[in-house]
Order: sequence, then structure tokens, then C-alpha cells
Amino acid sequence: MKHLLFVLMLGGLAALPAWAQDRFAVPVTAEVLQGWVQRDGTRMSAVHMDLQPGWKTYWRAPGDAGIPPSFDWSGSRNLHSVAISWPKPKVFDDNGMRSIGYSDTLVIPLSLTPKQPGEPVRVRLTMDIGVCADICIPHRLEFDQMIDTDRTRPTPAIAAALAQSPYSAREAGVTSSRCRIEPTSDGLRIEARVGVPHTGGTEVMVIEPGLPEVWVSESHTHRKGGDVIATSEMIHVNGGTIAIDRSAIRLTVLGSNHAVDVRGCTPG
Repeated sequence: MKHLLFVLMLGGLAALPAWAQDRFAVPVTAEVLQGWVQRDGTRMSAVHMDLQPGWKTYWRAPGDAGIPPSFDWSGSRNLHSVAISWPKPKVFDDNGMRSIGYSDTLVIPLSLTPKQPGEPVRVRLTMDIGVCADICIPHRLEFDQMIDTDRTRPTPAIAAALAQSPYSAREAGVTSSRCRIEPTSDGLRIEARVGVPHTGGTEVMVIEPGLPEVWVSESHTHRKGGDVIATSEMIHVNGGTIAIDRSAIRLTVLGSNHAVDVRGCTPG
């Protein structure tokens, strides 16, 4: 919980535009890529970030040692909705604490659905991220860009990032997804079991409860036969009760060969 409170306090500290290093000299630059127009009228774009050697930033579920990213699209024009596709992240060991994220170059594909198909989309995006080397620093990236290309051919950098996305349960051959949930003195304990062929190396499962106000501890993961099994503690950040909807739980198995994204689990 101490780490959780630390992250919450850090969230509003830095506010500087992309392509600039802030007063902490954070070594990250970023831009929005134009991308292409898809057959259904959506616009495929991306945020492209470059980090200096030795620095990293974080995945949507960053682990106990990470800072979660946030996106604010307010002020955008002709933008109905956004679907974010995260490439497979890396698992880092930070002095005995696990974090999950990216180093070097990161391309985050964005599928933009316009309110008026065929018209340009003005993207006004504020991203609050954490960047870490020997220390962790919150950083704000701000973008204001027109997405108005009429090209239909995929952009290589975005297509490559999409190819690195986790497999769906069907693509990975998942046979089962079960969650056993029981109360604890502080909240809930969850044991998740995913029946899936080996994803390579030392596997790590990340459990996301689908509730932004619920903190989930670093999972303890092991494999038993055809199942990857992980246990975590869940605590409400305000001390309230937790009502879990199993269909909203998201389980991601990270292996050295590929990752698997599983949506929902059954009792058990």
C-alpha cells in the first residue's frame, strides 16, 4: 500500500509537452504517428516514444514498482472513441520488486473512431507516464495534432507494434479460465488458473480486476501441468468493499515467446 500511495501522490507533479525534456531532464521524446485509414473508416494512429538507454516506461498494469500510465482525450475533435493496443511488455526486476513495461522504443497503436467518418480527427491528448532508471519520475506528454491522412497502406512501425500484441485466448489455445475468490482481513484473495500451452521461459500472470479503485498485489505465478496459476491480494484503495464481476477480470500471461490476453474467468 505504501507504494500505491506514493504513485498516487506522484501523479500530478510534472507537466511538459512532448519533444521537450523537463526540469528533471527526463530522457523521453514522443510524437503521434499519422498511420492510415482502415476499411471501416476508423483511423489507425499511434504514440511513438523513444527512451534513452537505461530508461524505461510502463505498461497499463505496471506492477508494484511501476507508475501506471493515464490518457486524457478531452479537447479532441471529431473523436468518438479510442481503442488502445498495447504491445507485449517486458518483465523487469527492480531490486526485488517486479515492474512491467518497455525500454528503448515504444509504439502504442491507437484505433480512432471519428464521429464524422471521412473527416480529419484532431487529437488533443495528455499522457501521464512514469519513466525510470536509477530513480522514477512522473512525466507528462501533451499532443495536439490533426490526423488527416487518406493513405490506406499500413505504416510499418504501427503494423509491427500490432504484430507484437498478446494473442487472444482463442489464438493461444486457451482451454479454461477460472478464478477462486475468498475474503481476507483487508479485502480479497484471488487465485486464477488459465489452461494454456506454455508461452516460453518463466511465465508471469498479471491479474486486472476491472475496477480502477482496487489495488492488486504482485502475483505469485507458477505452472502446474497445462495450467498457469497465479495468486494476488486485492484491496480497495479507499478501504471500501469490493464487488468483483468475473466477466470483467483480465488475465495476461507473459512468456518469453509470446503473451496471452484472457478476458473473464469462471468460478473455480
